[in-house]
This record gives sequence, structure tokens and C-alpha cells, in this order.
Amino acid sequence: MQAETTRNEGPWALVTGASSGIGAELARIFAAQGYSVALAARSVSKLEELAAELANRHKARSHVIQSDLADPDTPPRMYEELEKLGITLEVLVNNAGFGLRGFFAESNAGRLLEMMQVNMIALTHLTRLFLPDMIARRTGRILNVASTAGFVPGPTMAVYYASKAYVVSLTDALANELAGTGVSITALCPGPTHTGFAETAGTSNARLFKKSSVMDAASVARIGFEGLMAGKTIVIPGWRNRSVMAAARIAPRKMLAGITRGLNSPE
Repeated sequence: MQAETTRNEGPWALVTGASSGIGAELARIFAAQGYSVALAARSVSKLEELAAELANRHKARSHVIQSDLADPDTPPRMYEELEKLGITLEVLVNNAGFGLRGFFAESNAGRLLEMMQVNMIALTHLTRLFLPDMIARRTGRILNVASTAGFVPGPTMAVYYASKAYVVSLTDALANELAGTGVSITALCPGPTHTGFAETAGTSNARLFKKSSVMDAASVARIGFEGLMAGKTIVIPGWRNRSVMAAARIAPRKMLAGITRGLNSPE
């Protein structure tokens, strides 16, 4: 765990899963907006490269945290490390997450539990750790990176879709609880996005990722940042994704499950 410091000393944002994809793009946006950025992920080398980039391009102050959120002890370690350094978070970005494709009964149970730990439990734990400080100061923002998967059932990716439904529901509930506290919480719900997610999940050949509507990570991050700053609770990037989700709200769940299974299948 290493620190990188330069000249700008703006408020701190912590971004988990910052080594690539939407997380890295969000870190770039925060740095460009004058924030100091705590970068957390498993790959220290990628985080150090990003920290150097942010320093060179934006004179941004950063701190690198090697973290494996599949380990239940990681969230309190991260909180304690930042506390010891005197770092007070203005923004928490719960971006870390991954998916797996396969029939539930045939999937590796250990990997499914790791997914639940990263996608749901670590996100919840980090939020619970940092939120009271924000409420006490009456300022702060939390961005939970969910997915349009959180609005529909997902055969062949059942646990991943369910984990994102949890994030959406948690965010909606906390937004209500936080009214009047000076703290806001937002769920960013992208559709298919060009990141390393599909390769990790084994879905790079899925019909869902072969469509022309797949967005780039930088655009998704920008829309998420703008929604966070505007205090929105749910942000769905892209008009196609918003249209599909609007239709999904009135479609029979059984039909949605069939459609989703087809989209998750190889082309």
C-alpha cells in the first residue's frame, strides 16, 4: 500500500475497482475536477500507472490501496488505513464487481460466494463504514455502480443479476433514509459497456455484447459523475438502455427471463 502525492489537495474520493474500465474512468474524471483520489484494486501496478497519469495530467494527489474485496477483512482495513492517514472522504465510489456466466447448479460455489462478497457485502460494508462520518459532517456523496441487470432476472447469470438488484434496492432505500442529511447516494446502472467485464464473466461472445448500443466506459463514467453531482438516485446511461428498462417495468417477469437468457447466450 503506497501513497502518491503531488500539488493539488482537493477533497478525497475513494474509487474501488479503479484499475480499469468504469472505475479508472471515474478516477480520471474526479482528478480532472480537482479531487484527490484514493485508488483501490487488486493490481498495484495498474493503480500506480493510473496514479502517475493523474499526477501528470491533473497534478492530482492520490493514494494507492491494494485491496481484494473478496476478503471480508478488506473493507475495515481500508477504512482504518485512510483514517490513520487523516483522509476524510467526500465521495465513496463502490465500483468493484464481477460476473460469471453459467447455469447456477453447475457453477463453482466458491466463485459465486466471492461474487456476492464483492458485489454486495463489501459494497454494503464500505458504505456502512464511511456513511456515518458523512452524515456527521452533513456532506458527502456515494456512487454505487450497479447495472441494468438489476432490473430484470438473469438466467445463466442468476447471482450476478440478483447482486445488482440488491445494489439498486439498497440505493433506493438509503436515498430515502438520507433525505435532509446533506448526503446523497446514487446507483449508476449501465447496460453493456466496453470494459474487461465480459472477458472475466465469459460473456464476450454473448449476443448482449454484440449489439451496436454497447457504450464505452468513459461515456458511462461521465454520465454517472454528472448524475452523482446532480443528486440523482438512479442513473441509466444511454437512451436505448432507458427505453429498454422502461419497457421491462411493465413486461411479464417470465418473458423478461426468456429474453435475458437469449441475450446472455453465445451469438
